[in-house]
Amino acid sequence: MGGKITYVFLSTVLVLVFAVVGMEGVLLLLTGEPAAMGMGAIAFLLPVVGGWFLWKNTRFARQANRLAAELEAEGGLPVDELRRTEGGRIDRDSADEVFARRKAETEDAPDDWRCWFRLAVAYHDARDTPRARQAMQRAISLREGRAAA
Repeated sequence: MGGKITYVFLSTVLVLVFAVVGMEGVLLLLTGEPAAMGMGAIAFLLPVVGGWFLWKNTRFARQANRLAAELEAEGGLPVDELRRTEGGRIDRDSADEVFARRKAETEDAPDDWRCWFRLAVAYHDARDTPRARQAMQRAISLREGRAAA
């Protein structure tokens, strides 16, 4: 729950920053000076791009959380069987072992979103965030019945 509160708080702050930057962009556009108008156009576009990025990430997080809740209700969430160092970090060899099992499971059932979800968790545990995100997007696409890329 703490992660959600932090996400909402930081997202709210970011939207407020977008609003201030957007207003400054409009003010720069109204000056009539070519250089200021160029900076104003850029300043006006930054909130648009940032808002799109925030929307995409929020949507992804909500969809992934929905899949996690569904998998938990089915009793299919992956069990944390990873060894940890004294500092609490995941042992790399342990993460690799679990990853190999999850990868084989996914190769056996490539159209099962549950396997892709568990593979995404294994990628995350192995500290491969880009592939974890791709695997989670694949799980979301399969769950929604869309053709996954």
